[in-house]
Amino acid sequence: MMIAALPALALPLGLEGPQSVIQALAVLAAIITIHEAGHFLAARLQGIHVTKFAIGFGPTIAKFQGKKVEYSLRAFPLGGFVAFPDEDPESSFKPDDPDLLKNRPIPARALVISAGVLANILFAYTLLFSQVLTGGLVEQEYFPGVVVPDVIANSAAARAGIVAGDVVTAVNGHKLLRVREASVFELVDTIKANANRKLNFSIQRGSATMILGVVPDKALDGSGHIGVQLSANRRPHKVKADNLADATVKATKEFSRLLATVLDGLWQVFFNFAQTADKLSGPVAIVAVGAEVARADSAGLFQFAAIVNINLAVVNTLPLPGLDGGYLALIALEALRGGKKLPYGVEQGIMSSGVLLLLALGVMLMVRDTINLGIVQQML
Repeated sequence: MMIAALPALALPLGLEGPQSVIQALAVLAAIITIHEAGHFLAARLQGIHVTKFAIGFGPTIAKFQGKKVEYSLRAFPLGGFVAFPDEDPESSFKPDDPDLLKNRPIPARALVISAGVLANILFAYTLLFSQVLTGGLVEQEYFPGVVVPDVIANSAAARAGIVAGDVVTAVNGHKLLRVREASVFELVDTIKANANRKLNFSIQRGSATMILGVVPDKALDGSGHIGVQLSANRRPHKVKADNLADATVKATKEFSRLLATVLDGLWQVFFNFAQTADKLSGPVAIVAVGAEVARADSAGLFQFAAIVNINLAVVNTLPLPGLDGGYLALIALEALRGGKKLPYGVEQGIMSSGVLLLLALGVMLMVRDTINLGIVQQML
């Protein structure tokens, strides 16, 4: 299940335009394929038995039976898996077969488990390197204020006269001087805290300025909302490398920036969850954001794919049951115990509970993100 901490995720989300949605789904499927291919190749190149390689979950749409492995495409492209015959009761391999994953030395198993993360990191860097050499990396120049890219019909914002493209420069005389996403969070917090109370928005619309009175509607949880999509006030420009050395420098710099952004987002989710829970996103939100990126500039999909790759890599390294990091933690514990594994039942219980929690979280995020889609909001 794809779960990510996406920075500056504006709600409600857009999912209009079939071409952009297909592009975003293709990017997501490619990222999942790269991750699972990392596990698969690390196992096969070491001669470890693999029985299945699947992209997606649910019913099988298409499959191909190779000499040793079944390759399949499933109905829901929200994840994937590589299956090993280690605990398959119908497996034809003997329990003491040296080429079963469980019978391999600790370093070999650790390589197979970590290969998915390594593949995503390498793929992310390759995408950035390719983009900076060809079309150029998209960089943003930030300005004070918050942009309103979209307004839901009949919402509080629409009733007040706010239109798409407006820039909110101040609220009740307090200027939004903080740049990047900080101003967005500041404005969102102000709106949430003022349900049914009038707020005077200072608006810049082209060369004109005006003040509009907005009364946030009260949501079921008591917070205010005005029915807009918000984003940082920024203008993109492209930076292209002059040569391979310059491309390496620029790609490394951008990779480091995206990695720091992802790590900061996860840090905020774990240690300031109440204020940043909206940053935690499921596959629906990831596809919606990707579709918006594709509509704005398809070249931006390179950086979008890079940050989702980095997200997937970082999240999977967390030492939580059900994630690659959880399996690595068990392998590390085994190494500390002098090669003695935990009892099979205990290990399976830990991992199974983690998988159930991840599935529950994934379903919850999918429901929340679907409700937050602009086309759904208009029906509510």
